[in-house]
Amino acid sequence: MLTHAQIWTALDRLAARCGLSASGLAKRAGLDPTTFNRSKRITPDGRARWPSTESISKALAATGTTIEAFVELITDSAQKPSHGVPVMGFAEAGAGKHFDESGFPTGNGWDEIPFPAVNDEHAYALEISGDSMQPLYRDGDIILVSPSSPIRRGNRVILRSREGEVMVKELKRRTPKTIELKSLDSDSERSFAASEVLWMARIVWASQ
Repeated sequence: MLTHAQIWTALDRLAARCGLSASGLAKRAGLDPTTFNRSKRITPDGRARWPSTESISKALAATGTTIEAFVELITDSAQKPSHGVPVMGFAEAGAGKHFDESGFPTGNGWDEIPFPAVNDEHAYALEISGDSMQPLYRDGDIILVSPSSPIRRGNRVILRSREGEVMVKELKRRTPKTIELKSLDSDSERSFAASEVLWMARIVWASQ
C-alpha cells in the first residue's frame, strides 16, 4: 500500500531529477506554484493532504516521465541520499530579510529541495523568475549557491550591497578595495568599493 510520504517523496525526486523545486515542477505542469509545496501537504488541522491524480498526471506529462518511471521513484529505496537545501524565489529572497550578515539563508519563507552531493552546509537554491537574466538563466531555472566555495574571476556570483540590493553578476575583477562585476544579459559593468558589499557567494550549479 502506498503511503502519503512515498507519494510526496516521489514528487520531490521527480522535481530534483529535472533540476526543479517543488514550486518549479508545479509551474511547469501548469498548476498553481504552491500545489506541491511542503506547506500544502498537511492541512491546518493536521490531516494528510494527498496530491490529486490530475496534478500528478500533469507533472508527468510536463517532464516526459512515464508512470512506470514514477513508480520507480516511489519504490526505489536505493537512490543516493540527497541533502536538502533551502530554496526560494530569487525576487522574493532579494526583497525580504532572508539572509543574515554572512549571506546565509535565515528566517521564514524558505522551502526545501533535495540535492545530492552538496558539501556546503550553508548552500541554498534560488528559483529564477522572468527573463531579465536571459540567455544564461531562464524563467523557472534553479541556481545553487555555495557561500563557502572560493570565488575566482569569471565566476557567476550573487551579491548583496550594504544598501540592501541583491543581484546576480559575473565577477570580472576583485582587489582589496574594489569589486568589478559584469551583467549576465549585456556587456554593461558595475563597480563597488569593497566596503559597499555586505557579502558575495558563488553560484556553483544551474538547472539548464
